[in-house]
Amino acid sequence: MKTVASGDRVIANIHDGAFKPWVCEDGSTDESQTVLQLNTAKPFGVGFHLYRMAPGTTTAAHRHTGDEEFFVLDGDLTDNDGTEYQPGDLVLMKEGTEHNSTTKNGCTLVVYIEQAEKEL
Repeated sequence: MKTVASGDRVIANIHDGAFKPWVCEDGSTDESQTVLQLNTAKPFGVGFHLYRMAPGTTTAAHRHTGDEEFFVLDGDLTDNDGTEYQPGDLVLMKEGTEHNSTTKNGCTLVVYIEQAEKEL
């Protein structure tokens, strides 16, 4: 077996990793939503990443252009239809789903999304 080459392994820790502000469709950034994504070959916020929402944050209403799966690590998250997610929930939002989410106390999600979502 070969040794893992320098640069072929990237490690970040959820507690001190370099989370970056969410980039909106208009190019502006939102510091209340941040992403930790190691694979820079994929567009920002696409593929596998950690997503944090600060307390009191509400996401823009959006449509999923591909399936999204997420796992709630910590905090609280509520969708616009009143569905509440809690730590330990594993969620699949299918392509075409339209929604937005809010958090009272903040949350951290592990996310896999196939394609960038579209703001409504």
